[in-house]
Amino acid sequence: MRLYYLKDNSKCVAKSTNSDVEFDVDVSNSRTTIKIKALEDITLLKADDIVSFHVNFHDLYFLNGYQSWTDTKEFKLSKRLRNIKKSPHIITHMFAMDKYGDSTFYKYSIRKMHGYDIFYSRGEHELLVYSYNYKVAYLIVELIKDRKYIHLISDVENISLKKGEEITIFDYSIFYNLKEGMASFLKDFPRKDNIQKLFGYTSWYNYYQNINEEIILRDLDALDNRFNVFQIDDGYETFVGDWLDVDEKKFPNGLKPIVDKIHSKGFKAGIWLAPFVAEKNSKLFKEHPEYFKKWPNGKLVKAGGNWSGQYSLDLDKKEVLDYIKKCLTFYMDLGFDFFKLDFLYASALPPYEGRSRAMVQSKAYEFLREVLKDKLVLGCGAHVLNSYNNFDYLRIGPDVSLSFDDAVFMRLFHRERVSTKVTLQNTIYRSFMNRRLFGNDPDVFLLRDENISLSKEQKESLITINALFGSLLMTSDNIATYNDEKKALLEKALELFKHGEVLLYETKKHLIKVTYKLKGEEHHFTYNTKKGVLSNVR
Repeated sequence: MRLYYLKDNSKCVAKSTNSDVEFDVDVSNSRTTIKIKALEDITLLKADDIVSFHVNFHDLYFLNGYQSWTDTKEFKLSKRLRNIKKSPHIITHMFAMDKYGDSTFYKYSIRKMHGYDIFYSRGEHELLVYSYNYKVAYLIVELIKDRKYIHLISDVENISLKKGEEITIFDYSIFYNLKEGMASFLKDFPRKDNIQKLFGYTSWYNYYQNINEEIILRDLDALDNRFNVFQIDDGYETFVGDWLDVDEKKFPNGLKPIVDKIHSKGFKAGIWLAPFVAEKNSKLFKEHPEYFKKWPNGKLVKAGGNWSGQYSLDLDKKEVLDYIKKCLTFYMDLGFDFFKLDFLYASALPPYEGRSRAMVQSKAYEFLREVLKDKLVLGCGAHVLNSYNNFDYLRIGPDVSLSFDDAVFMRLFHRERVSTKVTLQNTIYRSFMNRRLFGNDPDVFLLRDENISLSKEQKESLITINALFGSLLMTSDNIATYNDEKKALLEKALELFKHGEVLLYETKKHLIKVTYKLKGEEHHFTYNTKKGVLSNVR
């Protein structure tokens, strides 16, 4: 084990207790905990360790992505993780595409693959590793091709310790038997029986920002009592960040009458916000530049290229937290019950003095939970383990695209890109987290024929997999337009959503064989990840 740190602005490395730092190592059964005590003032850079393990090209490796949108699945070692730094620099810079993921602090290489906090190997050589230290530091599990070990990295970068202060730098369990390891994980993260399965509507994947009172009320009228949630997505506000300014042209009567009508139908009223960012065209950005985080060189921290370009708010400033609280409270006072909070990765994007990324993100999510109290919260674009016990639901993949794998040129860019193909894989491979860490949100199903290029078979795959593997089942369709065939498919999916139970899924090349139980009977299907279609359904 090695600890890298700064002392008096000089880089140092410690492998054991020295005059700067004291180590306390505890190995008990499968769990390893390493604590350090600063004997002098130091700033941590990185801690790493090596675990004996044979890495080969035959086995499958589950690599959990940096945040909830990041592509996540069982990878072969022959594959490569998409490196945004290999994309055209001018496009990456213009749209800040490198800010969605981890490329600002992790160095990608064709020789390496990596995942975060939860890792397993399936095949000839089995292994499962998971971290308990997610509030302090991300655990990066790194595979180096053709080596007989894996590399564990604790992302403690930027943590400042005064003389006498202590901190845990590693705390993880490791198993060389996948079945035993998964049983331990499920025991440490027990089932959350209070998570309610919700069937709902969201406006985004049909109208995007082009919503208004007429559209919202029309689609609301189309819903029957099978629905639980009606959620208004982006487009009701004047600009992202100006959450107190509802667009009067689109919603001349405000949102309160709509909330009341949602409640009159017996549904929970949902609203979308991105609390940690604001776009360049917003009033907030223009009138309060002091609210925004800056890099050490004085430049504002851009968090991505959506809208007119979004920028990270400075969560160290009381006035910023007060503003976020005021905005969330405004919607609670209107009667909203369900909050979809988006672009949450931005909370940890800029460096914060004296704290790691995980520390900053954990504190930010805890703040949201504290403000929203007992409201239902869906996190989106968030770090996975930091979401545990802070959000009721978590989007566990990127946005669904209206074509199976989005535009060809988008595949050249960041790992968090919009893609139905990617999100379906995430839905399956992150399913063991469902009702353990949070309720999994696999994003929407879409059965309509208008403004969409998914095939009939791909639509069936989408609704089937979402219904079987998720705790939220959402759509953006106006279901009043459904014909008898679509109505029948929806009925079948709702039965699967309410009563289906995944028993097993197995990967073989680009095929995933799924075994599930429905009302006491065992069923199977095979999902083709390349074509997005189901076969061998029985």
